[in-house]
Amino acid sequence: MLRRVDLENHMKTLQEQMTFQKRLHEDELKEAKSVHESRITEIESGRRSEFESKLLDALQGLRKQQEEQIKGYKEELEQTFSAKMENAQLSAARNSDFANAAREELMETKLRVDTLTSQVNQYQSQNVALENRIKELQELLDYDRDLYRRHMAEKEKEIEQAQQQTQAQLEEYEHLLDVKLALDLEISSYRKMLEGEEQRLKLSPSPPSHSTATQATSQGRRFLHGKKRKMKEAKERGHSAGFKTVHHASSSGNVSIEEIDAAGQFVRLKNNSDEDQPLHGWALRRHLGSVSDVTYKFPSLFTLQAGQVVTIWGAAAGVSPGPSDLVWKSQMSWGAGDSIGVTLITDDGEELAERKIMHVPRAEESSEQDDDYEEITGSEIEFPSRTKRRRKKKCCLVS
Repeated sequence: MLRRVDLENHMKTLQEQMTFQKRLHEDELKEAKSVHESRITEIESGRRSEFESKLLDALQGLRKQQEEQIKGYKEELEQTFSAKMENAQLSAARNSDFANAAREELMETKLRVDTLTSQVNQYQSQNVALENRIKELQELLDYDRDLYRRHMAEKEKEIEQAQQQTQAQLEEYEHLLDVKLALDLEISSYRKMLEGEEQRLKLSPSPPSHSTATQATSQGRRFLHGKKRKMKEAKERGHSAGFKTVHHASSSGNVSIEEIDAAGQFVRLKNNSDEDQPLHGWALRRHLGSVSDVTYKFPSLFTLQAGQVVTIWGAAAGVSPGPSDLVWKSQMSWGAGDSIGVTLITDDGEELAERKIMHVPRAEESSEQDDDYEEITGSEIEFPSRTKRRRKKKCCLVS
């Protein structure tokens, strides 16, 4: 316990000594800092005075050099300005004449501009009037087209009615011809009986009429067969009898569009040059009325030989591909209508060839009907007089 107490007392003494030493050390540090700061302030003040004196000397020297340079620059500027003023005065004196000429030209150009603007205004007014006239003519054309279409529809209805009437009259004629043939056979049988009785009674024989009846019968059958065939052909022609086909083709290169099938099965191209033409990247564009355009692209390795022909078929044609035949697999056909156009386009987008087919309506000729009636009346000359009168009445009804 005594040792412990001694050690604690010794520790307290040591702590007191340590705090005293710290205080002494702090006081010494403060004194050293104050001394050091005083020295730094003295040094800075001395340096500042020296720097300021040197700076003043340097500034004075720079000012002197700058003033000398400014004086030289002023002299050079005055000399150059005077020289330029003299040159400017000379050039102004020289260009005064050019300015006057330019003013005169400017006045003339103003007059020309005024006249040209007046002409442009006149042309614009004329253009507006012409555009209005074009619109009026377009409206008249549309009206005439509608009127013509209505007339065509009415004519087609009349043609259908006439065909129905001719069909009904043909059927009636067939019935009457059958009756006539039966009567001719009955008359021939009675005539044979009469000839037999005359031979039995040994009377003078009557003129033979078997050949006449046979001839009339054969001619009636031949006429009936011809008339049926003619009516069948008229039915097959139908709507196409009132239209004619117009072809329009143009080409600006070696390859041209030779043919477009009216039924839309194929399109045929031809190489008109003496050199082979590769068609890589080329295409055919189809225009069909109001339907959106479709494009056929040639195979990448296809080449059209010199003077040769290639045919591009629709998928519905059933043709297998070959050296001169190609098949458009994505389209069943090229299409059919009143207006079909095909354009050949190169890989650069240039339209090299074009072909169009248009079905234009036309008025039916009356000569064909007259020929039909002449054939009817000519073939009935061999019939008996009573039947002939009947046929003529029927023909008058048809006409």
